[in-house]
Amino acid sequence: MNRRNFVKSVGTLTLMAPLLIREALAAVDQPLVAVAEGSDYTAITRRAINAVGGMKKYVKPGDVVVVKPNMGWDRSVDLAANTHPLVVRAVVEECLAAGARKVKVFDNTCNDSRRCYVNSGIENALKGMKNVECKQIEPERFKKVPLNGQFLKEWELYDEALSANVYINVPIAKHHGLSRLTLGLKNVMGIMGGNRGYIHRNLDSAIADVNAYFKAHLTIIDATRILTAHGPQGGNIADVRVTNKVIASTDIVAADAFATTLFGLKPADIPLTVAAHKRGLGEMNLDRIRVVRV
Repeated sequence: MNRRNFVKSVGTLTLMAPLLIREALAAVDQPLVAVAEGSDYTAITRRAINAVGGMKKYVKPGDVVVVKPNMGWDRSVDLAANTHPLVVRAVVEECLAAGARKVKVFDNTCNDSRRCYVNSGIENALKGMKNVECKQIEPERFKKVPLNGQFLKEWELYDEALSANVYINVPIAKHHGLSRLTLGLKNVMGIMGGNRGYIHRNLDSAIADVNAYFKAHLTIIDATRILTAHGPQGGNIADVRVTNKVIASTDIVAADAFATTLFGLKPADIPLTVAAHKRGLGEMNLDRIRVVRV
């Protein structure tokens, strides 16, 4: 390269530098959503977690961790109303491997809790695991907290979730008759007490209020099989589609936004996603989300 061409090249790089820096900074700012796919649900759950930094990034030795699946319905695993037990167990195992002192798994169920815990398969999947507690909700442990939200000024939330060092949100992706879909954001209902029917007067704002107050450290969406109609309870195997995916992100809105596409919908089609995005709880624009498939 002669001197003239060399000087020209250096000048071009100098002019491009601010643009390259801006692009690099934009890439850093993009929330990461990891999508793992395969028929081995334990393996893909671990791959998704590793792709967002590994569980040791979130759980430190001695931590008390809450793993909050959806097990609100008296339905068997194949009907896709509850989080898959293999996904839940894999998340719990990763927490223990990271040094968690105790892992607590619970949900404020809609159907009879004893039947939900058993028939979801989650209680049995965790049976015998050391330092793991899978027990039904104790109503006296709900604590009224000031949310100061747009719709909910205060609400009862479960003390064991509030007092944990780490909260990991592990919902299933499924249809919902009122909110269209129930994903990461709506799974927070499982730590809410009180008259939960009341929040349906302004569901999107109410759920955004709770998520603004109480934030998950990590959201892992079970999309191994999704309920495409008649949710959230389901009951017909014809409504279930096997997709063999697990989604992980620290950005709950971004995780929900990607999961929405599995149903042939856009994030903007889900009012709760839009409400949470407007509150600054996360990113819903897919072109501003970095999706990594592992």
